[in-house]
Amino acid sequence: QVHLVESGGDLVQAGGSLRLSCAPSVNIFLFKNIGWSRQPLGKQREWVASIKLGSTNYTDSVKGRFTISRDNAKNTVCLQMNSLQPEDTALYYCYGIRYGSDNVIWGRGTQVTVSS
Repeated sequence: QVHLVESGGDLVQAGGSLRLSCAPSVNIFLFKNIGWSRQPLGKQREWVASIKLGSTNYTDSVKGRFTISRDNAKNTVCLQMNSLQPEDTALYYCYGIRYGSDNVIWGRGTQVTVSS
């Protein structure tokens, strides 16, 4: 069974930065789509960023502040988050969709809290 394990969540002040990492249990090149979603407490999960067929994509609210990247040597996908704001507070989930499948694999999440 394939797993995704997130790390890097923390408490940070507004304006600060965090770097999240997602480590799949299989080779990262097996994923046609891998990225991040987030779910604020009491709200619906929303898509944040992805690397899909080699192209990076971002939701409008994080463009210019967040950067998604793949570290092939470490077999991880990272989300560099700069200029964090309280509205970025959420449980951040890594997800992946492998080639030959439409099944979405989710990690368990890592908490990001931004204080004002």
